[in-house]
Amino acid sequence: MKELFTIGEISKLFHVKISTLRYYDEIGLLRPQFTNDKTHYRYYSTQQFERLDSIKYLRALGVPISELLEFFNYRDIDNLVVMLKNQQAEIAQKKMELETIERKISQRLLQINHAIHTPLDTITEVKLPQRHVAYLQHDYNPSEDIEFPISELRTNFNLKTDIFLGKIGLSISVSDLCSGTFNKYSSVFMTVEEDDEVASPTSVFPPREYLQICFKGTHMDAPPYYKKLMEYMKNHQYKLIDDSMEITLIDYGVTNDLNKYVTEILLPYSRL
Repeated sequence: MKELFTIGEISKLFHVKISTLRYYDEIGLLRPQFTNDKTHYRYYSTQQFERLDSIKYLRALGVPISELLEFFNYRDIDNLVVMLKNQQAEIAQKKMELETIERKISQRLLQINHAIHTPLDTITEVKLPQRHVAYLQHDYNPSEDIEFPISELRTNFNLKTDIFLGKIGLSISVSDLCSGTFNKYSSVFMTVEEDDEVASPTSVFPPREYLQICFKGTHMDAPPYYKKLMEYMKNHQYKLIDDSMEITLIDYGVTNDLNKYVTEILLPYSRL
């Protein structure tokens, strides 16, 4: 019965790359057991098969090489239990991180689908759930660079979350809306999602009804749509109850095609 195997044979038998076996040899995790004095060829023995199986199994569980080295240097069942429990805890943490990423991806896809499929230039009455926002009073007009107020928002709330599509918005005050001033913003805000890290307390908008309109363009193109919304509100005898929420859903951050830019305006109202 054959008892010695070359590195190539071991590679084929165990489906392990030769480069990986050489690395295991280099770091002392699995060294060939026999060297031919004449040819200097090195061979693995059948007695090392169990160790290689164990290495493959533990690596499949994600156990780091450093911990494998320590384990095989001081093999003991208690050490194995500790190593596996540590790996279990790390996997649980990674699972939570992946679930967070999955929620963020789902939220972005919802917003993109909303931007793509919501009819443009059409006023809709919608009821939206409670939302948390990091809210900063800041006068701003569309001709200015919005990055400065966004940086202030980051600083004031010590934002540790990434800012991306559909999270940043601007507001026009109730007084300006009622006076027909639609080109001056009074605040900048960021919608805070479940997994966002925000150091300072955020504002809470309760569940309420909004007039909603989406249009092709950016904040520069918004004034006619505010006028349309305010006329609709007046004709239906609704009462404006808070500042507007204006969010660019699709802009230069995700497309070079100006014709695909979409902005949404929301006006909170109550029925008289």
